[in-house]
Amino acid sequence: MIFSSPRSRRLLLATLLTGSGLCAASVNTASLISSAASVSCIGWKVKGICYWLLCTPFGCSVKTSVKVEHFIPEAVVSAYSGPGDNPWTEMSAVSGAAGSGESSVIGSLSGFSAGGGQQVMKAPGLRKQNLHFHYADAYGHPATTLIGGQIAGYSCKSAATPFVPYFVSSLDALVWRSGLPEGLYPEALIPGQRELGSQAGANMWGNIYPRSGFVTQEDAYKSAAVVAQRVADVITRTGQLHVYQPLVGQQSPGYWPPAPVKENTGIQNHKWQRLSPTLSTTCAVFPDTGATVSQDGNYAWALWQPYSCCKRRGQTFLSSTDFS
Repeated sequence: MIFSSPRSRRLLLATLLTGSGLCAASVNTASLISSAASVSCIGWKVKGICYWLLCTPFGCSVKTSVKVEHFIPEAVVSAYSGPGDNPWTEMSAVSGAAGSGESSVIGSLSGFSAGGGQQVMKAPGLRKQNLHFHYADAYGHPATTLIGGQIAGYSCKSAATPFVPYFVSSLDALVWRSGLPEGLYPEALIPGQRELGSQAGANMWGNIYPRSGFVTQEDAYKSAAVVAQRVADVITRTGQLHVYQPLVGQQSPGYWPPAPVKENTGIQNHKWQRLSPTLSTTCAVFPDTGATVSQDGNYAWALWQPYSCCKRRGQTFLSSTDFS
């Protein structure tokens, strides 16, 4: 198509500028892979020593190997406003297709309308409250196998598979929108149980339970972060009442996968790397600081988890010793 008139050229320029603005707030697979090359996020270190029993026709002996620990980018967790708005560009079409199916299923089964966004509520004498609803997805990080398992004995194998959908909220629509049955759990009913941040620390961001898409929070970034934390809480456990695929490693001799994600436990349990609307080269845990509020309400983070492993030096694993 040739744009010859001044009006057509102005229209093309406006379209390109608009498109570039949208791309600036999104991420693609190439940028995700390059962002994973973060020394601070990987946090590689020698953790201890492993002991192996090696037996040959000439006798048995104890061999040792170095025990290492490092973080691996496990999943890209997104929280966004509408179907197809996943800021990971290659996965937005997948999320959009699932969202289209959700609209018809939800409408026919429950009479609810599918959609996202926020609602501002005001009451006399009270601060305004924003009720946010976020769609959320978790796909295997494209660099998870590039960071994990490349050097035997010095990098650990990841339990995640690139691009695999571990959670798509549109497929979990009934639970994700109703909050049931988790809204009746003690974690949801007892104040102080399973909360991101704390009242005492003046950084209370929201409750983990019920693990649904609704969050009451004035700050849009904080509400999206609460949803991301809920998704990580679900996918790193088995037997949860959600439609999802567990992202859980199986411990074996000389291999220690991470524990389930738990809020307020520091960087020893997990880390978050901001991907959208701004890309960060460092990792932190929620509640964090210095975040940028997205103009379109779409956010994405990389979930990093710690693995420990050591190189096999014999037929039988005896034990391991961790350095203090």
